[in-house]
Amino acid sequence: MPAFRVNVVSDVHGNTEALARAGDDADALVCLGDLVLFLDYADHSRGIFPDLFGAENASRLVELRTARRFEEAREFGRKLWGTVGRDRGAAIESAVRKQYAEMFAAFPTPTYATYGNVDIPSLWPEYAGDGITVLDGERVEIGGRVFGFVGGGLRTPMRTPYEISDEEYAAKIEAVGEVDVLCTHIPPDVPELLYDTVARRFERGSRALLDAIRRTRPKYALFGHVHQPLVRRMRVGATECVNVGHFAGTSRPWALEW
Repeated sequence: MPAFRVNVVSDVHGNTEALARAGDDADALVCLGDLVLFLDYADHSRGIFPDLFGAENASRLVELRTARRFEEAREFGRKLWGTVGRDRGAAIESAVRKQYAEMFAAFPTPTYATYGNVDIPSLWPEYAGDGITVLDGERVEIGGRVFGFVGGGLRTPMRTPYEISDEEYAAKIEAVGEVDVLCTHIPPDVPELLYDTVARRFERGSRALLDAIRRTRPKYALFGHVHQPLVRRMRVGATECVNVGHFAGTSRPWALEW
């Protein structure tokens, strides 16, 4: 029987050119979200925020957020928006739509995708055409294996667009049930998987996801979200937990074959 290959990406953050090649040599592509590039922490000239307010202001926002001075960062943003005389929501949505049009056009067929915490789920149906299956709290068979998908992130001081309560997230995990491959945007709540060595902070992971991994024992648990994790891969019981990588930075998908 020939091998079946799925390429997996996460945290695309505007890397459209590489996304167009992400399905090469694979039977399917899985995307774990975060398509939008609001602000590139490595290059402060890239993203929606610097396009609107310039790289210098973007650098200041990064400085405040990195120092975890979130209220000051929000106040800084409010003052900037007050100087441009434009509706914040409309301006951001317009920029996100432009990015989505380019990225969804770059997806290969078939693609199976779920949302990241910086995505805007309400816009996806307008751009996900034939061959792109969007799943959140749902299951699908790919190459004879059952994949479960849970998108979004948990609430944080960053207040990114698709953050939900622990209870809502746990309900989606429960709805997925037993699968061979459990695909989420955020990691399970394991410290080694949550610590970002460059940002020097712990991101939020899900306790409900960790409990489900221990209880249902999928062969793989795949996720992204933490761009430079302390540990990229580890076993939790019978499950191989894998951070598939920061695609915006690496331009390389992670491959799963059987």
